[in-house]
Amino acid sequence: MTALALPQRRTPNPLPAFGLSLGLGMAWLGVVVLLPLLALSVRAAGLGADGWWRALNDPRVRAAVELSFSSAFFAAAIASLAGTLVAWALVRYRFPGRRILDALVDLPFALPTAVAGIALTAIYSQNGWIGRWLEPLGVKIAYTHVGIVIALIFIGLPFAVRTLQPVLETLGREQEEAAASLGASRFTTLRRVIFPELLPALLTGFSLAFARGLGEYGSVIFIAGNLPGKTEIAPLLVVIRLEEYDYNGAVAIAALLLFASFLCLLAINAIPLLFAHERRGRRRG
Repeated sequence: MTALALPQRRTPNPLPAFGLSLGLGMAWLGVVVLLPLLALSVRAAGLGADGWWRALNDPRVRAAVELSFSSAFFAAAIASLAGTLVAWALVRYRFPGRRILDALVDLPFALPTAVAGIALTAIYSQNGWIGRWLEPLGVKIAYTHVGIVIALIFIGLPFAVRTLQPVLETLGREQEEAAASLGASRFTTLRRVIFPELLPALLTGFSLAFARGLGEYGSVIFIAGNLPGKTEIAPLLVVIRLEEYDYNGAVAIAALLLFASFLCLLAINAIPLLFAHERRGRRRG
């Protein structure tokens, strides 16, 4: 006799309502994020080569874009260096007030950007707490490029710290102790053991800080001074073009910033893959 095949029991889905949750999540993502970005991209593509040339060939626009890109780059580089030191201190040392310092790192995330800009201006202006001492020395921070970079460092530092902190926590001290037992100096250990492990996180934190700095508005406009051609940032110029009913100019600048930020996001996702592929190649070799 042929044995009767027993009906197979279906394994219950460990994630109930996965399809519904995914569908609702993608729907909200599409409406809130993707749809506005798509509308901006379509409008920017409709400008044509002549529209882009007229919008971006303006000397005022070029100066604002160059200022935003250069300030965001230098601020992201400084924030990455300072964030490495802060993350190292938070992970490797125990000291009074450590938890307070750890909480203060996230303050720029919670603080309204306009409040940050007003506070920085009050500190570094001619009559500010620090500016009053620097002004007699001929050092001017508020309403200059330096002030813009400081504001962008303020809002970019948390990205560097929070990106490096989990990497340092998982790194441990075993590799450093092994290198020291083999006679490696501290500098050699830093260069050959620690830095290669931190490099992907460093580049990721830099990209995040750079992308945030490109589009920053509130914390910069108060300390920048907003002088056309000198201290006027690109996000502010987008607002000015809208107020002037120059929609094509505003769309062109906004699309340029969007494209640069999108490249940063692609780099953030590509960096771990590149380093993972390189490590697999080293192991095979």
